[in-house]
Amino acid sequence: MHQLKDYLVYFVKGVAMGTANIIPGVSGGTIALITGIFERLINALKNFNTKAVKLLFAGQWRQFAQHIDLYFLIAIFAGVGAALISLAKIFDFLFTEYPVFIWSYFFGLVMASVYFVGKTIPRWNIPVYVSFAAGVTVAAGITFLNPATENSSFLYLILCGVVAVCSMILPGLSGSFVLILMGNYQLVAIDAINNFDLKILFPMAIGAVFGLLAFSHFLSWLLKRFKSETIAVLTGFILGSLSILWPWKEAVHMTNNSGETLIKDGAPVVERYVVTLPEAFNTEVILAFFIMIAGISTIWIIEGMANAKPNKD
Repeated sequence: MHQLKDYLVYFVKGVAMGTANIIPGVSGGTIALITGIFERLINALKNFNTKAVKLLFAGQWRQFAQHIDLYFLIAIFAGVGAALISLAKIFDFLFTEYPVFIWSYFFGLVMASVYFVGKTIPRWNIPVYVSFAAGVTVAAGITFLNPATENSSFLYLILCGVVAVCSMILPGLSGSFVLILMGNYQLVAIDAINNFDLKILFPMAIGAVFGLLAFSHFLSWLLKRFKSETIAVLTGFILGSLSILWPWKEAVHMTNNSGETLIKDGAPVVERYVVTLPEAFNTEVILAFFIMIAGISTIWIIEGMANAKPNKD
């Protein structure tokens, strides 16, 4: 029998993932990796296959639930949904009023996660170090890329759906940031969603569904055969994305073809950030560093949760 306590822990981890998805430049996959549920989540998603369909249509509900790890997924995504609904407005206020402090907290949190995720690798050798360096290079390089031009073709929108959903799973990469790089952020996240334009959303959904299923199979295969190297790459992704979270930076906003700044939900859309240093060593800077330490301390708590491994029936 499933223990309620176990799934409450998974729900809390889902809340943490949902919270991360609200933060610009932070991936829910980072939190999944930190809290020790990344591999199980990937394997659960991978099991949405022909066997699952046969079990479902045969009415074998118990076997279907066990095959796809249904109760685990419900707990995780219920937490994600709860966070998105309840915390979005709170974080919008905090980012508007106290941006340096919020960025400081998440910088400390993600910086500490590099250590905790990296230490799960049993043995560091040359292939692992190369994989880690590749992850850092790719993630850091992505932050300096210039956005492509907008493209509304059906096949390109499918590709956007594939890449965006894969980046949401991958630690250190933000789905919205990838859409910006592919040139379709305004088209998809602003115009299509606000106008419920199915000509844009339908191919995106096709790409997202098939991308999620295919990529979960690929990641599961990598984790089974090259686990240390895969975790090293993911750790590198997290480290390489830290520049996005640095508290002192200047935002470069997206503009349309007329040079006007794009607005979503009443705020300018950020294309990228230019890292800067504090203008003066003052009370705000001191408090920001203490908040970084609070973010680091949070990881110690999350790590404790991850070590308390729930039973899986």
